[in-house]
Amino acid sequence: MAASTSPNFSTPLQKNTHKTKFPSSAGKNILHNKVGFPFSAPFSKSVSVKSIGTAKYDEVVVDEELDKIRRLQNGSDVRGVALEGEKGRKVDLTPPAVEAISQSFGEWVIKGLEKERGYPVENVRVSLGRDPRITGSKLSVAVFSGLGRAGCMVFDMGLATTPACFMSTILSPFSYDASIMMTASHLPYTRNGLKFFTKRGGLTSTEVEEICDKAARKYANRMAKVSTLLSVLPKKVDFMSTYAMHLREIIKERINHPLYPDTPLQGFQIIVNAGNGSGGFFTWDVLDKLGAETFGSLHLNPDGMFPNHIPNPEDKTAMALTRAAVLESKANLGIVFDTDVDRSGVVDNQGNPINGDKLIALMSAIVLREHPGTTIVTDARTSMALTRFITDRGGHHCLYRVGYRNVIDKGVQLNSDGVQTHLMMETSGHGALKENHFLDDGAYMVVKIIIEMVRMKLAGSDEGIGSLIKDLEEPYESVELRINIISEPQHAKAKGSEAIQTFRNYIEEGRLSGWELDSCGDCWVSEGCLVDTNDDPAPIDAQMYRAKVSNERHGQHGWVHMRQSIHNPNIAVNIQSSVPGGCLSMARAFRDEFLKASGVYTFLDISQVDKFTENGSIA
Repeated sequence: MAASTSPNFSTPLQKNTHKTKFPSSAGKNILHNKVGFPFSAPFSKSVSVKSIGTAKYDEVVVDEELDKIRRLQNGSDVRGVALEGEKGRKVDLTPPAVEAISQSFGEWVIKGLEKERGYPVENVRVSLGRDPRITGSKLSVAVFSGLGRAGCMVFDMGLATTPACFMSTILSPFSYDASIMMTASHLPYTRNGLKFFTKRGGLTSTEVEEICDKAARKYANRMAKVSTLLSVLPKKVDFMSTYAMHLREIIKERINHPLYPDTPLQGFQIIVNAGNGSGGFFTWDVLDKLGAETFGSLHLNPDGMFPNHIPNPEDKTAMALTRAAVLESKANLGIVFDTDVDRSGVVDNQGNPINGDKLIALMSAIVLREHPGTTIVTDARTSMALTRFITDRGGHHCLYRVGYRNVIDKGVQLNSDGVQTHLMMETSGHGALKENHFLDDGAYMVVKIIIEMVRMKLAGSDEGIGSLIKDLEEPYESVELRINIISEPQHAKAKGSEAIQTFRNYIEEGRLSGWELDSCGDCWVSEGCLVDTNDDPAPIDAQMYRAKVSNERHGQHGWVHMRQSIHNPNIAVNIQSSVPGGCLSMARAFRDEFLKASGVYTFLDISQVDKFTENGSIA
């Protein structure tokens, strides 16, 4: 990554940028990753996965087999149903599918290294981590087999976090060539998935699409899904201890406590809610060893059935339980991790939940103290009040496409262009920092917050971390509506794109009075949502647009954001207003003057929109 210089905002944020695909040149390291858990029983000398039958080899069947793998792509990840139990959903993330995808990833890594070095490579090393999901053991065997078929050496990290998987490619003495994290984040226990990393970070959607396309051909061309045998077992490694020590050293060094240099968290009580995911390590391997009191922490033991609540910092139950524990224990801070710890949220000492816009504001306040004038990139669902919060502190706010990789990649691009950009965050809690290799690491975000909390205390403040955002205004109203696409699965993406492009056309043609395609500074909507006008723009993984809404009485008082889901065959519509009744009036205009007037409602299920416009609620 080229060193960034102070931003020059007299020129557009989007300059001509040519994204480097893997392999990258030396020194351009960008991070992402996750981790898995030990197998319930040792491997026998040969571990087998039963075959899943044969495919008749006519053209139609081959196309169906190809589509099975391609539909597993989920933006920059692979996700699918790995266990029976979901109504209306069949198991599609099968061992043969995972084997084909893992083999294609291994081949892609080897090809990239050979292109980078200019000669054949041997002993390419790939690690695998996973969250506690009950399908992890079975699917891990398929990953090991696929990587082995590709000619890779395989290292089993066991229970891990996504950020740790990426860091396993960076930290010595491990420094693997690549890594895979097996997780489906906050999704139900029936789901599972794969995230991919090289030393330069997480793969892009385009790269994962290439891998899945090659895997689809492997999958379709294997007429019999034969048993998978592991003749060479993966080597088990303990990377999480190294990763935890890495986090501890950052805390000790940056606090530099005058009395307790090795236990700088003495006197602080911190509650952790790991949601039965992979985040328990942060309690006993980071906080406890630094002197913090963690009594009262919740759901630290891994349990792939997630019996207590969804492991998700956006989940109301998770936040409510953490808030109650903080207040009961009179703790200084509460922490909520998602399953694989690439996201987090916190609760301050007053019991106030800090997630979404509030978490972005908190991190912005911290980062702007360290890097005055920096640009902060967020997705386009953040509030107008957050923009004011950032600009009031001398920062610059760049709105960009929804999708954590989109947001992070935008920050990487801006830094490459010489625009100082130290923080990139999505409202879901995914956040990355330039100082941490552009890795979306929920534990590292919490480390930053803890460091600031202790510094404030050492400076004589008893207000707590929440005081940093006490002037952040909240939207008066906000709502998210879902519109299902009525179509066969293979046609859903095209139908969704048609509806969203029609939305753009209606606004540009002035058919919705007071509605205008939104922009932020030099970033204008053109191809997606607040997207680059570069000669070489980033590929669009899902169509989306945001419209700002004004009227004579209130001026600009809200916005409507319409986006295609990359996870499911539906469209999300986010509406936010700074005045009472604004969401309802905008929803009615959206339904009557766009959905019905344009005719797109004929292939969309708009029942949730109807319910809100009629009742003012979707409950």
